[in-house]
Amino acid sequence: MQDIEAIGDLLKQPQSILITTHQNPDADAMGSSLGLAGYLKKRGHRVTVVTPTDYSQNLHWLPGNDEVIAFEEKARVAISQLMDEVDIIFCLDFSSIERIRELGQMVRQSRAKKILVDHHLEPESFTDLGYWDPTAAATAQLIFYLIDKLGDLDLIDMSIAECLYAGLMTDTGSFRHPSTTGDVHRMAAFLVDRKINVSNIHRQIYDNVSLEKLRMLGYVLNEKLRVLPEYKFAYITLSDSELKRFRSKTGDTEGLVNYALSVDGVVGAAILIDRGDEIRLSFRSIGDFSVRDLASRHFNGGGHRNAAGGRSRLSLAETEDWLLSVLPMYQEQLLETH
Repeated sequence: MQDIEAIGDLLKQPQSILITTHQNPDADAMGSSLGLAGYLKKRGHRVTVVTPTDYSQNLHWLPGNDEVIAFEEKARVAISQLMDEVDIIFCLDFSSIERIRELGQMVRQSRAKKILVDHHLEPESFTDLGYWDPTAAATAQLIFYLIDKLGDLDLIDMSIAECLYAGLMTDTGSFRHPSTTGDVHRMAAFLVDRKINVSNIHRQIYDNVSLEKLRMLGYVLNEKLRVLPEYKFAYITLSDSELKRFRSKTGDTEGLVNYALSVDGVVGAAILIDRGDEIRLSFRSIGDFSVRDLASRHFNGGGHRNAAGGRSRLSLAETEDWLLSVLPMYQEQLLETH
């Protein structure tokens, strides 16, 4: 799905545009959204970025952040009206409309043209046009390619470059995931040449940690990390009371699952987090073991082969038991993965 020409035709004249992304947006979601917003504004469009939830404080430095509208109940009417008034809605970095929570129904009902830009597998058919490529390392990469295909690379200034670089850097795991191709590095080089401060971007995202988050990390590694050598699998559980104990904020649990995956000999990992209304799960793996298959088959989720998410309506303890009950089905695959 690469409707580049049709997207270009829609953008020839100034339009009123809304950009949205998935709940609890990460750096790729926000970097893509704000990078696209910056570009479209340079083209003369009126642009608003709306997120389904708030997001981590370490992303608030991104250029354009001050104009983002994060959904909350008191803003429902205003956002709904905005959805009805805009000409185009860009849906970035999500393939299922459930990922935008209450905004989903508003997007469905809006008469605006809807455009999907995403790199996740099996996108739902809820948009009119799309630029979708599951081989892309990040949605930020697709935004860069879209700008390129529209002949506008010269419009990428330092602010837009910072946003796109943040998305590319994080979704490639600081350029270490298998998705890091020569094209990824060539894009990064182009963005660096826009005079961005690479070390500052890395510091803002990775070295901007609250004391409570550091203490939670110490607690998780000492008390909550469980390693299962017989499956080459490790996992972490966090209850609602534990999150409250460390005053956990949006984004504070981001990346914790990677510590489980970093254990020597581990090829698959998960974190199970009690969010009150449901248990959220994040999965990571290396090599050919597909956590996407694990998440989609057993935890109402999906994602990529080596990074996926899911959810459960069971209790935290019951969800943990369910995970332990399904791991034997994958034991052979896990043990053969290197």
